[in-house]
Amino acid sequence: MNKALSIIFFLFLSLNLYAQDFTFGSITHDDYEFDRKKLDSTANAIVLKEFGTASIQRDDNTGSLELIFEYHVKIKIYNKDGFKEANIIIPTYKDESREETISDLKASTFNYVDNNFIETVMDKKAVFTENRSKYTRLTKFTLPNLSEGSVIEYSYRLKSPNLFNFKTWEFQSNIPKVISEYLVYIPGIYNYNVSLRGFQKLTDQKVELSKECLRLSGIAIDCSKINYMMKNIPAFIEEDNMTAPSNFKSAIYFELSDVQNLNGSKTYYTKTWKDIDYELSSYKTLGDQMKRKDVFKDLIPTITKGSSTDLDKAKSIYNYIKKQIKWNNYYGKYSEDNIKKALENRSGNVADINLSLIAALSAAGLDAEAVILSTRDNGTVNKLYPVMSDFNYLIAKVNIADKSYLLDATEPLLPFGLLPLRCINDQGRVINLKKPSYWIDLKASQKTSSSYILTGKMTTDGKIIGTLTTHTMGYAAYSKRKEILRYNSPDEYVEKLDERLTRIKILNHQISNLDSVENSLTEKYDVEFSINDGTNKDQFYFSPFFINTISKNPFNLNVRTYPVDLGAASEERIVINVILPEKYQLLEKPKDLAIALPNAGGKYLLQTGMDENTISMNQVLQFNNAIYQPEEYPYLKEFYSKIIQNQKTELLLKKAN
Repeated sequence: MNKALSIIFFLFLSLNLYAQDFTFGSITHDDYEFDRKKLDSTANAIVLKEFGTASIQRDDNTGSLELIFEYHVKIKIYNKDGFKEANIIIPTYKDESREETISDLKASTFNYVDNNFIETVMDKKAVFTENRSKYTRLTKFTLPNLSEGSVIEYSYRLKSPNLFNFKTWEFQSNIPKVISEYLVYIPGIYNYNVSLRGFQKLTDQKVELSKECLRLSGIAIDCSKINYMMKNIPAFIEEDNMTAPSNFKSAIYFELSDVQNLNGSKTYYTKTWKDIDYELSSYKTLGDQMKRKDVFKDLIPTITKGSSTDLDKAKSIYNYIKKQIKWNNYYGKYSEDNIKKALENRSGNVADINLSLIAALSAAGLDAEAVILSTRDNGTVNKLYPVMSDFNYLIAKVNIADKSYLLDATEPLLPFGLLPLRCINDQGRVINLKKPSYWIDLKASQKTSSSYILTGKMTTDGKIIGTLTTHTMGYAAYSKRKEILRYNSPDEYVEKLDERLTRIKILNHQISNLDSVENSLTEKYDVEFSINDGTNKDQFYFSPFFINTISKNPFNLNVRTYPVDLGAASEERIVINVILPEKYQLLEKPKDLAIALPNAGGKYLLQTGMDENTISMNQVLQFNNAIYQPEEYPYLKEFYSKIIQNQKTELLLKKAN
């Protein structure tokens, strides 16, 4: 054998040895004794081996092509907190005519007892299915006979009619992995756009030709046999203030670009935005509904009566739609039926409501467009080429003079121009019936603002009696209004609030602008609370940080590989002024602080003091950005650490002689 052939043979052989599933039940001492310190000493469980394979095959019974996906994993459990990894959920998808199916499911738990590995096979009766929604079914099971140190293993086969997305493979999950390997066979007639997301990189990737892997109409078709491998993968830890984890987990995605037909023609699945614009503008459930000015033509004079400007008209129409059509809690970029029916039934999905808003704005002679987007929990959209399945939501855009307003009429408690936080996710695509579509940034139109002002007097027995006034705007006001309106009345809300506040007693209250969502929400409470037990009136400690105390750092990772996404810029101000009953000396107090984030990203200001017989505190917490990049994470972490440390200090007061 010559040298060149030897190398080719060796590469072929090594790939075949490399890309192989492992034998079910072949538990070794190395598996059982695997030292988690090699990956993560704090891990509750670790994936020892994970292997998957996917291919397109012809169903002999129906003659149709289907995706066959096989999955196999072996997991080491270290403690009781790791037991949850034995609760398995496999989602499958279905529609009116097609569905994914699970078969060949095997699952076992292995324990080391008396120098032997004892296998406990899961009873098939332990497997059950749940219809999560119209399109999603969940297969659920739990591995049996768990104990600390167990090794669990399961495998299954999935058949799917969905060839467009092939099968996504997530290398990264909530627990570390020693090795994760994915082998795919893609017929030469199929052309997929393949993308690797996430911070982690592939350890290895190998490609070879697999001859005659598929036969169609008597014609043999070769496949690309591709093996993707990643080793020593850290767990993906979710923290607050992030969009969909799928945006950041290391995973490989496939999207069908085109198919070479056997007759020589080609079918394109990845279309241009020009193609999409034409399709959407002519869809009965989208473009046609945007044109339905007739539904609102006779209503507009009444709706906009008294509106002197175009902005006033837009606000009147926005408020009308919010009141007339109640959201049924379903997302969607297409109308379920048509907007006339939604208006008659006074109920509809997101698209029904916002397409109605667009049609009504247009009927009033205003320039209205549609914006399709992906919500925060749905992930970001592909910008390189249109993938309509990426989008799951539709809002309205109205252009007045030189300003544009993004509107979503599904939430009655949001002011004009402020989108629900779920919509604040990168960019959306503006659909205009007369000109090409384009991208637009999805940003909060106003910052979240909260202020707390406490003025009061301290009595000789250590109580403070005073008035606490709060003003909130933006998402803070929305959340507070939503919370208040869960109760039958504001009085009932305050009653429950009083029960929750163990230290503070609410004596009286007044809530203003509860229904006036364009204005700040104002709450005024007459309060009474104790700062000491009265046993030592000559000297006592008093903490001024009893309003929105920051006691826990929201950022605890050593390294965060994805952005901190707050949704909107924010500002919180707290002012406290308490008059003392007698002359006191201030012996100790929290350090006055003025710290800032880099690049004017935010600041924290604190001043405490005593002027004659009045204790005062002024505090400002400000975040000027909605999004902070991973490289800014250490600064945020340190920022909060300094605030928390400082808020542990109290005022020490001593009666003056």
